[in-house]
Amino acid sequence: MPDGGCLTGTGSLDLAVFTRVMARAGADRSRPLCHTLGLSPEALGALLRRYPMLAPMVPPGGPGADAGPDTPEEPDLRALLLDHANQTEPLPETGWLAAIVARACQGSHHLWQDLGLAHRGQLSALIDRHFVPLAQANHRDMKWKKFFYRCLCEREGISFCPSPQCDACPDHRNCFGAEV
Repeated sequence: MPDGGCLTGTGSLDLAVFTRVMARAGADRSRPLCHTLGLSPEALGALLRRYPMLAPMVPPGGPGADAGPDTPEEPDLRALLLDHANQTEPLPETGWLAAIVARACQGSHHLWQDLGLAHRGQLSALIDRHFVPLAQANHRDMKWKKFFYRCLCEREGISFCPSPQCDACPDHRNCFGAEV
């Protein structure tokens, strides 16, 4: 089985993440699975073929007919992630995760929570595996959702922090450090 589908090594991280993401998404009965994940039925089908053990997690109503509508910033978030994808080891998981993470960024909790992960470290490991340049750029450990939006603002030339230095910003502790 390819690395992404094995149960040892770096593929086990992907499986653990997809298992938690699918469990969280499947528990949301307010919209179809594809809408919650931000994946097309074709992309979800490819993910399930790569990880057949996840197929029982698809709710009885099925995955849905499409990925659902994007919020205005979702395409930009997907592009940001894919522009920083690990080019030395391209994996199909990377594209799926870009869509899933972009959709989860629309949630109201910490990103790792909106993904259904056990802790922020799982999200950081996922970013480090699939989006290495972003992982390296977040050398000050900014919370991931804030970091992604800050990157989008920087791409557009928009100043994100009201202070010229993050250390002087009154919101510093909300952007950096531990999440609970």
